[in-house]
Amino acid sequence: MPLNWRSTHEIAAMLFEKYDTLNPLSVRFTDLHKWVLDLEDFEGKPEESNEKILEAIQMAWYEEWLDEFGS
Repeated sequence: MPLNWRSTHEIAAMLFEKYDTLNPLSVRFTDLHKWVLDLEDFEGKPEESNEKILEAIQMAWYEEWLDEFGS
């Protein structure tokens, strides 16, 4: 199923799977933007992203990370 910028939780799960030990809060939005664009099945356009969307993805990813590694 194709992903777009609104697929926050699906994107977060994929990023956690790919970068499982990395604390998402340490990731710059510029890197996060590129990593999302590089995900398989991602069909969103780069210009459709914004800080609010990237923050939502980062926080969903952080929740996944917390579930695994705790605070």
